[in-house]
Amino acid sequence: MRPAPAHETKLEQVVLQPLRRTGPGFYYLLAGLGLVFLAGVAALARQWAVGLGVTGLGRPLYWGFYITNFVFFIGFSYAGTMISAILRVTQAEWRRPITRIAEAITVIALIIGVIQIWFDMGRPDRVLFLFLYGRIESPMLWDVFCIGVYLLSSLLYLYLPLIPDLAHLRDHMLDAAAWRRRLYTFLSLGWRGGAEQRRRLEKAIGIMAIILLPMVVSVHSVAAWIFGMTMQPMWHSTILGPYFVVGAIFSGIAMLFILMSTVRSMFHLEPWIGEKQYNYLGILLLVLSAFWAYFTLSEYLTTGYGSLTDEHRVLQAVLGGEFAPEFWIMLAGNLILPFAILIRRKGRTPLGTFIASVGIVIGMWIERFLIVTPTLTRPSLGLLPAVYTPSLTEIAISFGSMALLVLSFLLFFKVFPAISIWEVEEGEAVEAVRRKARELAQGEAVRPSI
Repeated sequence: MRPAPAHETKLEQVVLQPLRRTGPGFYYLLAGLGLVFLAGVAALARQWAVGLGVTGLGRPLYWGFYITNFVFFIGFSYAGTMISAILRVTQAEWRRPITRIAEAITVIALIIGVIQIWFDMGRPDRVLFLFLYGRIESPMLWDVFCIGVYLLSSLLYLYLPLIPDLAHLRDHMLDAAAWRRRLYTFLSLGWRGGAEQRRRLEKAIGIMAIILLPMVVSVHSVAAWIFGMTMQPMWHSTILGPYFVVGAIFSGIAMLFILMSTVRSMFHLEPWIGEKQYNYLGILLLVLSAFWAYFTLSEYLTTGYGSLTDEHRVLQAVLGGEFAPEFWIMLAGNLILPFAILIRRKGRTPLGTFIASVGIVIGMWIERFLIVTPTLTRPSLGLLPAVYTPSLTEIAISFGSMALLVLSFLLFFKVFPAISIWEVEEGEAVEAVRRKARELAQGEAVRPSI
């Protein structure tokens, strides 16, 4: 493709450059992720051909990596919308360069989280059973309904702010491939940027932001109730709902940092995604680490103090048994590492937050694993304790799912702008007006009186 037109602003040139051309490193990364994804596809094909027995799952351990991944990916999705919606509602100006990244994470992670249930069912046709034979009394059916509504709402919330940028691409990327031009023309819905169109668009975005905020809380609460509505030890607890919500936002912001830093570095977005975003989100991450520690302490302290036989066996397995190494790695990743790095302003840098976020993502996956697996290895119906060893099939599919998340994210921003151009330009115009007003006010203040 030809170089960017000279009449484009610096923002437009930088943001649209990845859509026109990317270096070989981008494609090397895609190739590496693609190989990991294909390994996961091969493992899934073998599971469907041979049966779910290749995973080693069975009585009493029916759930393993797949349900862990389900809760893990669903958690990512809620944080993206939560951050974007809260910042839009509160009119935080520093939100503008990162909202699209957060909204894209929501949709992609939600889709990948949902298909983990599909993997866990063993055969692809069994997903129909949820709709044909599902019972309204089952929390699983509640979750299917809530996630379906949330996915449609999140897609709309991602699409609405894209419309002005799609129209910009339609009118300016005339040298793009034919399929791109047709796509941008179709999705831009005849947008011309008039005052009335902008007013209606911003009103619709504001309404969706308000609707999504309570929906985020309710959906992950329902995911927690899949566990909490059972009588299994360590699951039958009223704290699981808020615990899941806090953990989802916590892990989601960490993943936002990782993917935001990746896109920032690869697409050279440093002038717009800078110290302010890393500082503010780093503080929020630190606060959520403290909240997560409080909920974890409440859960484990209450269980340990009660000393119910079944629950105490699970707690002993986590704190001092075969799951103790995972527990202490979780504690280090979710609490010790974030506080060691983010407590100081100097630590809330792109590198510091990236390191802390990697630790949190690992720690939160382990947390989901420790919610799902130890309980099932200590059944409460008189069965002997079980040992869970994840199979190569589960491991390959899990890594393939994570590779698919990053791969889909990068491909999305190869087709659509990583930054909302019209929102950032609008924010720059607002800041220019405020700066002019401050200069005039200062001039009036120093003007000598006659």
